[in-house]
Amino acid sequence: MGELLHHKPRKFGRGTSVWTLDLAAEVSFEEGLGLTKEPITGETVRATLARLGVRWERAKRWITSPDPEYARKKASFASDRLISLASEAGRPEWVVGFLKESWFSRLARPTLHSFSEAGEPLSLIEQSVEKDDPDPKAISCYGLYVPEFEEVWLRFVDGRPVSGITTRFLWWCCQKLQAAGKRVWVVIWDNASWHISKEVRGWIASHNREVKSSGCGVRIISCLLPKKSPWLNSMEPKWVLTPSARL
Repeated sequence: MGELLHHKPRKFGRGTSVWTLDLAAEVSFEEGLGLTKEPITGETVRATLARLGVRWERAKRWITSPDPEYARKKASFASDRLISLASEAGRPEWVVGFLKESWFSRLARPTLHSFSEAGEPLSLIEQSVEKDDPDPKAISCYGLYVPEFEEVWLRFVDGRPVSGITTRFLWWCCQKLQAAGKRVWVVIWDNASWHISKEVRGWIASHNREVKSSGCGVRIISCLLPKKSPWLNSMEPKWVLTPSARL
């Protein structure tokens, strides 16, 4: 199983580069690799890894590219260096958090397959709302995964992600981290416009200056992930958790 997961699913004709439990179960049977004699489920894969002393969360860390230069390239990522620093025994005041947002519009046309009457074309009608419609046109969810606490912090907001909401979420996270005794927060996130905007960068710089001058608070170290590398953000697979919360 370990040898299988060290290769990308695309090698086996799948349309993705990211393994899931169900996909691993499917490939292990269909490819005739001698791993199973009958179809299995994703939970069977999880249980098998558990018997080997490996959790699926941990397994994703050793599922690497077969590229011989992979280790060297990955070692150059700033995120790995900062995570290593935050994990050192002598830095208990440091913490790593993986931040990501998810959002959708209730007016956008859905991407889905539908059935229609024989001989009749399927017509999707673009939705519209009245100017005084009180319901939001979009809904967003900000999420922070903190591995040290084994917790996911979520906040739901009306509208799509924007810089102003991002800074509010950063402030809220800083308050919770300060209460937990942390002084430095390494935030791992992607290159979304509401992460790299002038407003957000200015807010982080101002916040860090205030923390330094007052000697109180949580300093933020922003670490942007390489573009087109969403699997490096550990928050990505956490969106199945949706407890009710709100800014």
